[in-house]
Amino acid sequence: SEAQVKEAVDKVKAALGTVKAEIVNEENWGLKKLAYPIDKKTTGFYWLLEFKAVPEAVEVLETQFRRDERVIRFLTFRQDKFAAEYAAKRRGLKASKERESAEKANQ
Repeated sequence: SEAQVKEAVDKVKAALGTVKAEIVNEENWGLKKLAYPIDKKTTGFYWLLEFKAVPEAVEVLETQFRRDERVIRFLTFRQDKFAAEYAAKRRGLKASKERESAEKANQ
């Protein structure tokens, strides 16, 4: 449920806080259909967290993911500078679209 997802994400954010990681971006992608069934489940909540941290922090985070039974799958990777630039540009475009839609709603 949505409450369980929020609780799991808050737990991850707390773990990132303990290793002094900086959360750069956070996106809730919502409930999506899985490409194939996992543990007899066909849907799952997707959440994207971009963060800056020391390499040891990733190990702590992955250990927490493995222990949490609410997490079915996870993927952690290091972005190269080109991917980081693209993600920053994408966030900027998304923010500008949100501002435009808010301005239209206020008119």
